[in-house]
Amino acid sequence: MSSILDRVSAIGIMPVITKIESVEDCGALANALSQGGIPAMEITFRMEHADTYIRYTREHFPDMVVGAGTVITTEQATQAIAAGAQFIVAPGLNPEIVRFCQQQGVEIVPGVATPSEIEQAMSFGLKVLKFFPAEQNGGISAIKAICGPYSGVGFMPTGGLNLNNLAEYFAFDRVVACGGTYMLGSHMAKREWAQITELCKKSVQVMLNLKIAHVGLNTENEETARKTASQLSNLLRLDVAKDGASSVFVDKYVEVMKSKFLGKNGHIGFSTSCVDRAVRYYQAMGVEFNMDSAKYAANGKLNAIYFKEEIGGFAIHLVNA
Repeated sequence: MSSILDRVSAIGIMPVITKIESVEDCGALANALSQGGIPAMEITFRMEHADTYIRYTREHFPDMVVGAGTVITTEQATQAIAAGAQFIVAPGLNPEIVRFCQQQGVEIVPGVATPSEIEQAMSFGLKVLKFFPAEQNGGISAIKAICGPYSGVGFMPTGGLNLNNLAEYFAFDRVVACGGTYMLGSHMAKREWAQITELCKKSVQVMLNLKIAHVGLNTENEETARKTASQLSNLLRLDVAKDGASSVFVDKYVEVMKSKFLGKNGHIGFSTSCVDRAVRYYQAMGVEFNMDSAKYAANGKLNAIYFKEEIGGFAIHLVNA
């Protein structure tokens, strides 16, 4: 993927904007999305003055990822690129538009729904495709069924996505990002910016799917670790599940370390649907990680990693669910 599509993938959620009344509303919307943890907008040519809003957002919110959507003519692509759109999204696959964007050096994500369209897109060297309209074409089940022969291609499903089905899409590693209007709904017309921010926050929570996996407690030595584990076991009526080389587990939720480890007091582990996706998202938000702590599976997949910052004397790390 290109650097801009890498950023789209890292953010993970692409709000699709179909109506803006003024540049003031455009600015308020950009703020609402960013505060909700989604600094991205796909401003569509369904509305008048789309290029004006693209230009305004790029000038006043330089940290946002801004694409042009519903581009169905080369004239619209020309306007979008001149306004500063960082990528182009189309509802279908029009070879003329694809060639034009590639000649201009701008990434395009065309819409596909069939194997023939995927193969046509691949013939242009495209690696990220919009599966559209997603739910109407069978949803995540259809994406899984259709993508098998086409390794190396990722999808940005759009159409019919909402908080109720978002997790199903993000659970599949061929989904690069998800697009939708659901975080806007009627709130955009009513200028209910706080509600849009809250829906964005909930969307990020669904995408990351964080849950406390376990808590680690530091002790000085093996004897103290076993004593601490025994005390916890007796108090909570939980079994000592594993006495390993470096720690003792009480059930699966408390890990008592046999020596000082990361964190002044210990560590807290959070499970997530995909550590790699979570890391890319947090890094896009400016969060740093302790890269020396990264652990990988035999297939190269990132399995666990610690954040750089400690909180309350505890190191925080992510693990795959």
